[in-house]
Amino acid sequence: MSSGDDLQLQALAKPTFSEVQASALVESVFGLKVSKVHPLPSYDDQNFHVYLSRTKDTTDGPTEYVLKISNTESSKNPDLIEVQSHSIMFLRAAGFPTASMYRTKGDNITSLVSVDSGSEIKSYLVRLMTYLPGRCIAEISISPHLLYEIGRVAAKLDKTLETFHHPKLSSLHRENFIWNLKNVPLLEKYLYALDQNRNREIIEQVIQLFKDEVMTKLNHFRECINHGDLNDHNILIEPSNSAFGDTGYQVSGILDFDDMSYGYYVFEVAITIMYMMIESKTPLQVGGHVLAGFESIIPLTTVERGALFLLVCSRFCQSLVMAAYSCQLHPENKEYLMITAKTGWKHLQQMFDIGQKAVEEIWFEIANSYKSGISL
Repeated sequence: MSSGDDLQLQALAKPTFSEVQASALVESVFGLKVSKVHPLPSYDDQNFHVYLSRTKDTTDGPTEYVLKISNTESSKNPDLIEVQSHSIMFLRAAGFPTASMYRTKGDNITSLVSVDSGSEIKSYLVRLMTYLPGRCIAEISISPHLLYEIGRVAAKLDKTLETFHHPKLSSLHRENFIWNLKNVPLLEKYLYALDQNRNREIIEQVIQLFKDEVMTKLNHFRECINHGDLNDHNILIEPSNSAFGDTGYQVSGILDFDDMSYGYYVFEVAITIMYMMIESKTPLQVGGHVLAGFESIIPLTTVERGALFLLVCSRFCQSLVMAAYSCQLHPENKEYLMITAKTGWKHLQQMFDIGQKAVEEIWFEIANSYKSGISL
């Protein structure tokens, strides 16, 4: 299949429901009376913020939900979506600020909806979950303390998922999933979306270094289930008064488990560091604070620490290459798709120019300072 055909097929995979159709879905599938809906930004699925009309049956429950309509490709894998949904409920029961799932009229978590598009019948899995209030991290100036807390949350999440069981858990072994960090070499088939310049040269170098220095060490990393996408729009925060009397922030919501898969502890911390760098005015220091928080729960091994720099660079590569590729699929969604690219290329270049040893010195000095009780 040519890249052009590939682009066209994937472009057709994203749902294109109107607000009226979304409202009708909520009423027909979940039996709830809708007062209004409006679209939420999304990558390749479709999300709507749903407001319910108050009735005598919904007086006590939540009135705001998120309707999630999975793209046609994801909808072909209901086992995976079921496992993701159950993991969200499992984490909520364990005390994490994740959404509650609202069951269908048939008492299921998901419903497969078929739509006649004229030329074919398309099927989409739909879910309804509670809307989590709060601001996303991208909207604030993030403090070292909050970075540390986010690192702790990432580690606690992976550690808690060690005890998550489900009969279809094997569906999280997503061998060719482009967003799993071990699949960085798969980016090569999407490089045509980049211009021939230094940015592309850096991407190609990182991919080669990944093959040489990370792929050979994967069997030395400790395996776990990763959230896989703790980015600056998937973590919600709310104000909290610290012990010192000043107002800070605490994590109030964890969104979007669509990239869940089997990975490694070091993957989770690398992904989190990369996304927290995006919004920071001092991006090179971010890794130290996130790492300190993560290691307060799960200390990394020497081999895992040694791979962290390349893994952060590799996640930048995944995000930047796939954003360029996806913009060709969905030019109308360019503003959302290019969020990382606004500062991502600059951060990746800076890390690459400074080099692994110098960046590691910054990260590890900051992380070690927490252990001595003097955070930098």
